Amino acid sequence: MKLSLNTVMLALAVGANAFTGAVHWSMTNVPSTGLMDITFPMAILEADHISGYYFAQQFDFTDPSAFGYTGLQPRPDRNGSTVLHAAFSSFTNGTTSTDANCHNGADGGPGVSCSVEWNGVYGRTYNLEVAYEPSSKNWVGSVIDTVTGQRVHMGSYKLPSGVGGIASSEVGFIEWYPWNVRVPPNHCAKLPYQKTHLIMGG
Repeated sequence: MKLSLNTVMLALAVGANAFTGAVHWSMTNVPSTGLMDITFPMAILEADHISGYYFAQQFDFTDPSAFGYTGLQPRPDRNGSTVLHAAFSSFTNGTTSTDANCHNGADGGPGVSCSVEWNGVYGRTYNLEVAYEPSSKNWVGSVIDTVTGQRVHMGSYKLPSGVGGIASSEVGFIEWYPWNVRVPPNHCAKLPYQKTHLIMGG
């Protein structure tokens, strides 16, 4: 299921922490067992080609202790070409993965983190797809280029038994993750410029 409300998010400081902006999303007519797939369209319209920003969508599962993130991050250019980093994580204790793009742990806690880098294009919309694969019982994260149709595999993981599908609401957010360690004085003035287009439900 694709979310439908267009929202432009700019870097507005929300409190003294690494999160610089957040928007709530929700959907109606979601079954009690949750969704078996969800798609988050996203385009980084303009940003410095440096590491630091994380443009993310959080999603919960029907088990209240189970949740994950997916999103895009700028990276420095490499060999004259632009590079984007896509992340797909579970913060759920007991998550496992045998995927080469994934490793155990998420932000220093339980879960699994998956990622991939490719020659992504700034200003282009990518569909970030999170989908359940019945044959493997894995949740699979993919980035789909809306212009070329190219599908980039972020990773896959298996949630603990009994965790259902994706719940009907959560938040999208912008994070400047160097501030996870320490927020400097006058921090709002120190944020690098960015302009990102997220499409979310409301």
